[in-house]
Amino acid sequence: MGVGTGLILSIVYGLIGILLLMVGYKIFEWITPFSVEDALSKEQNRAVGIVVAGMFLAIGIVIAAAIFPG
Repeated sequence: MGVGTGLILSIVYGLIGILLLMVGYKIFEWITPFSVEDALSKEQNRAVGIVVAGMFLAIGIVIAAAIFPG
């Protein structure tokens, strides 16, 4: 695999990863009984921020493991 192919695949996988993180956030927003955006921006709720950060890390690890198994 050449350098160009590797670069293109990295960009594609990166975009797919970002898209999946956004979908995960929207699902999290949908299943919570409150607005996560309001809790983060208006109320500045740090606990919600920590949960969202953990969710992003977990989804990112799963995506990375799916892209690069083993």
